[in-house]
Amino acid sequence: MENILDEPHDYPLLVLASTSPRRQELIHTLQLPVEVEPSNEDETVDIHWAPYETVEQLALRKANSVARARRARGEGGLVIGADTIVVLRDTILGKPENEADAFRMLSALQNEVHEVYTGVAIIDALTGVELVRHRKTAVWMRPLNPEQITRYIASGEPMDKAGSYGIQGLGAALVDRIEGCYFNVVGLPISLLADMLKVYGIEKP
Repeated sequence: MENILDEPHDYPLLVLASTSPRRQELIHTLQLPVEVEPSNEDETVDIHWAPYETVEQLALRKANSVARARRARGEGGLVIGADTIVVLRDTILGKPENEADAFRMLSALQNEVHEVYTGVAIIDALTGVELVRHRKTAVWMRPLNPEQITRYIASGEPMDKAGSYGIQGLGAALVDRIEGCYFNVVGLPISLLADMLKVYGIEKP
């Protein structure tokens, strides 16, 4: 477990059930005490689930896994799980399996609008009180030719990201505009998380 904040606070400990550097950076903006304890839960889903169900159930599954482990050790904390997917015309695009898969996804996304869904789950490790929500953002991608897509893939950035692009990195050059929460596309909608934390007595700012 990694503590990504050094100074003590009078707030409950947040436990981020993710190794994503992007989510760690975003949760840090709330200026709350945070530990990172990754979840190794299976991420297979029911193909009949709607996109919002997929991200909510996966976020809850991740949070539950870490919350159970902490409860068994007698440790508390508010465990936060998150999951992000890209959806193009009702088809979910996850992380690419290889460069050819990334090329296929980006070729489909270019010059189109798609939706990014992120599910967020919070579970009190000791009491089991849970809350699950999601947010959706529409993203319009620029027209791209095969050479542009190949150069972007060569950067290595697409390989660990849903939909094969990262809006917070070089992938920003691929995006024409968005409608909704930018941080949702990055992987953790901070305003949604802040609203959810109010249920647990935490108000930020």
